Amino acid sequence: MWVDNTYRVALFGHRDFNRHRALDRLLCPLLRELLRSKPFVEIYVGRNGEFDVYTASIVKGVQGAIGKENSELICVLPYQERDMEYYEKYYDSVIIPDCVARAHPKGAITKRNRWMVEIANLIICYIERESGGAYTAIRYAKSLGKEIINLAQTE
Repeated sequence: MWVDNTYRVALFGHRDFNRHRALDRLLCPLLRELLRSKPFVEIYVGRNGEFDVYTASIVKGVQGAIGKENSELICVLPYQERDMEYYEKYYDSVIIPDCVARAHPKGAITKRNRWMVEIANLIICYIERESGGAYTAIRYAKSLGKEIINLAQTE
């Protein structure tokens, strides 16, 4: 019988994000611990705002510091992008889940977020307000009983 030892982490935050120092201070040690304690970690992040971009750079920094042999940074896009070559060079993998491949662009991000929540073992977020796509994704994660760490609440 095949056993999947992959631990999946989904990252969510608000599109407009300016708490870079706090995120760096809180997320780096958490990622280090995950990469040291789990056999293999897939880290899923979108690419639809400042939080996503900055979080990806934090993950790359941690991978650079401790190695990326047991981790993969995966960019989950809601639809095909014009600059796919850039994404494929920066991220370890780039995927567009089947469930969003034919979705209308206005609903594709929500479907992508739901997919990320469903496959994740752990949700790490930085949610400060009760509105927006990231907040909706976290509400959905709570309804599924997912483990959630809201870094905004740990400061």
